[in-house]
Amino acid sequence: MTDTAPAPSRRRENTRTRLMDAAAQLFAEEGIDATSVEAVWRAGFTRGAFYSNFASKEELFLALCERSANTTLAALRERIASLEAHDLDAHTELHNLVQQVLEIAAQDRLDVLLNAEIRTQALRNADFAVAYRALDRGLSESVTHLVSDIAAARGLRLRIPPEAATELLLSMWVSATEHALIAGRDPRAAQPELAARLSHILTLILE
Repeated sequence: MTDTAPAPSRRRENTRTRLMDAAAQLFAEEGIDATSVEAVWRAGFTRGAFYSNFASKEELFLALCERSANTTLAALRERIASLEAHDLDAHTELHNLVQQVLEIAAQDRLDVLLNAEIRTQALRNADFAVAYRALDRGLSESVTHLVSDIAAARGLRLRIPPEAATELLLSMWVSATEHALIAGRDPRAAQPELAARLSHILTLILE
């Protein structure tokens, strides 16, 4: 029996994924404003392939925003689901947990650049801002859930509202990865230092 050809829907999904991968590179390196539709479909595709999947580069950019957020959310939710009380018996274990979460949600140079572009566009464009806020809410809710689970597993409570703790931790995460890139370092190389800072903050806001 010979192998059957992929179903049209599978082929289209593969094309869509490859288009998004090519666009992610371009948007991260050049920015959405400087990237033309032609630049995307010239990266190994046809104009027809582009427009059969996306109506515009803005629609493609929003799809990338959603994919980026969903990838991070899925990783965080998986870690939340596996959280056990014995993971948090001591401060060293808390530090190990933070390291694990950072490893799961690790960001390379392309991720950091793309996320920075997402925030920049949200500042400039009201439509992008609406989409960004929706994605940001999902990420914040997952991190808040994780922080609350850490407190519950340790039999402690937060000194500040969970949402405020989440905002603090996410701000530190974004700042650390972007500063690492600005300094010419691989953002993933900043994870040990970031894990130490985040775990220290957690020990301060848990009581």
